[in-house]
Amino acid sequence: MPRSRTSIDARAAQHAAVVSTVIRLAPGHGPPHQRHLSLLAAAAPPVPPTWTDPAARAVIALFAARARRDNLTAGADLVRRYFEGVRLTRPAELADGTRSQLHSSVGEYCNAVGWPQMGARFGAEALLFADTEALRYRALTVIALGQALNGEYESARVSLANAREVFAAQGWARADTAYVEFLAETLIASAHLQVDRLHAVSAAMTAAQPDDPYWAHSARSVEAMAQMLRGDMDGGLAAIQTLLSEEGARHSHTMTRHFLVCMRSDMLVAQGRSAEALATLAPYENPDGHGICFSMQRAASLLHLGRERELLAETEACVATGADHCLRTLTPLLLRRALAHRRLGERDRATASTEAAMVLLLRTGTSGTPFVMLPHGETRDLVAAVMLERPELRDAMPCVFDALAVVTAPDLPAPRFGLLAGLTPTERTLTHRLTTSLSIAGIAEERGVSVNTVKSQVRSVYAKLGVRGRYEAVEALTRSANAQPACGRTADG
Repeated sequence: MPRSRTSIDARAAQHAAVVSTVIRLAPGHGPPHQRHLSLLAAAAPPVPPTWTDPAARAVIALFAARARRDNLTAGADLVRRYFEGVRLTRPAELADGTRSQLHSSVGEYCNAVGWPQMGARFGAEALLFADTEALRYRALTVIALGQALNGEYESARVSLANAREVFAAQGWARADTAYVEFLAETLIASAHLQVDRLHAVSAAMTAAQPDDPYWAHSARSVEAMAQMLRGDMDGGLAAIQTLLSEEGARHSHTMTRHFLVCMRSDMLVAQGRSAEALATLAPYENPDGHGICFSMQRAASLLHLGRERELLAETEACVATGADHCLRTLTPLLLRRALAHRRLGERDRATASTEAAMVLLLRTGTSGTPFVMLPHGETRDLVAAVMLERPELRDAMPCVFDALAVVTAPDLPAPRFGLLAGLTPTERTLTHRLTTSLSIAGIAEERGVSVNTVKSQVRSVYAKLGVRGRYEAVEALTRSANAQPACGRTADG
């Protein structure tokens, strides 16, 4: 039966979109047309019996379109349909340039779904086959984003510098700058707490693609990140709320939205609203590769709520993945686990987890992000103790303590010695709740435990403080706090 005119026209339109998009994915010909990306993002991906250049070009365009127009529903399974590792599972006779484009598009898609280890690997494979400067630039930017997402900031910086050198030498138009280049730059700047640099990235994104709503949303998200690092939590939360609203998120990328959710969680923790932060994260699951690790993010809230054993259970599967876990999110996860072990009196495990985190930090490039919203005093003591025992880790000490001064959350307003010396970390957290207007039932709800558990812990606190009830406990805690030197950050952070 002959095909209808409508189906023929649709196939012709899709073919034209593929041809135009593949040409424009690398710089030198202008960015891909938005209407072509939207058309291709909704198309069903073909599975060629053998790989030829025309068949590969269709897949190249579809992977890039799905990454750029946020059709990631198939996740990493779409990559596995075609590849085992970075090798094609079917016979292929491809020109070098076609093979490079294919690997770059798949690498871009892997980064978009939160699988940075594979994103960088596909980018490296693309670089091997790049036979033009334009393809080299594209491959280098894909590599840079994969490395930055994985927390390999020094390597990402080098890849980014190489990509920019190629771009500058060719004299391409600003509009040809790769979106992934800006994302890599954002991650590197935030890792080093460079607020001015984030503002510059946001402005450059807006100037490069002023009419692309996806770029505009990401640029505004970078500004929200700068607000958080500046300490403007109220302004940052308001900006994120707008960006995550139905209208604000309609033209946005999953990765950007997930970063915004994580930033919102961090800001809520900073304001002492850890239960609300935990509720914010509840609907989200970890993607392949854990480029965004919601288990790690939940651990910060659980730590501030005194739910250490729940924290360890939440993050156990992440630790078990080992090298398959994104290093950028694994480092803070290990630090959160270390603090939980320390509070539970498991010092050997706390030390081992801290050492593992510090080794990763030195291996990937020291940054401040692993310490975001951790309790300042506890974290400083934990890191300092490990560094004293491991001289080879001391090179990171200045950078780490500088970061602690900027991104950690304040400690609970309670003296570290005197009256509270005999309390467990969980009981010390509870004393802070007792000085608020929260009822016992409210404390239990906030911490996610039963009322009877809280009552039992409260009785233990009263006994150790030598008081008969909450009123006397609050009086004793207030007198003790006023009698102690203020506990805060020292001049050196």
